Amino acid sequence: MATTRMSKTRPPRLMRLLQVLGSLYDHEFGWLLGQRFLRLSHTGRRSGRCYRVMLEVIGIDREAGEIYVLAGLGPKTDWYRNVLAAPARIDLGAARLEVRAHPVDPVRAAGILNRYEYRNRMLAPIVRRGLSWVIGWRYDGSEAARHRLLAECPVVAFRPGRA
Repeated sequence: MATTRMSKTRPPRLMRLLQVLGSLYDHEFGWLLGQRFLRLSHTGRRSGRCYRVMLEVIGIDREAGEIYVLAGLGPKTDWYRNVLAAPARIDLGAARLEVRAHPVDPVRAAGILNRYEYRNRMLAPIVRRGLSWVIGWRYDGSEAARHRLLAECPVVAFRPGRA
């Protein structure tokens, strides 16, 4: 039986939560989020308009100077394509950074996602249920499922700098 992919629209509760988190940045309270969520401001490739999206940080490599997020709605998502085409800005905690983005290779991405899942193991059932809803198939956290997830939803690295 073929797997059908669920709609890529977000549930109303999740949308409301993301709006509330975004408003913290609007009112200079982004520091309350620590480094768990970032707000990405990016420019449309064709429209030239500025857009904002809230994303969960799945990892930070201080040595490499990179911040990692999962493109949970896949590589055809507008924000993903926009940040690969042009510099963007992120608000992370109290910091505001100009960044360049690049996709992370699948082997490295698997390690990043594995560490994220380990750090959040108490929330694993909630995270897996949410991911399953977004991707349209049951994500169980196994190595095979992780590789399948990363084939559909790439990890993006943000690195400070405009060059």
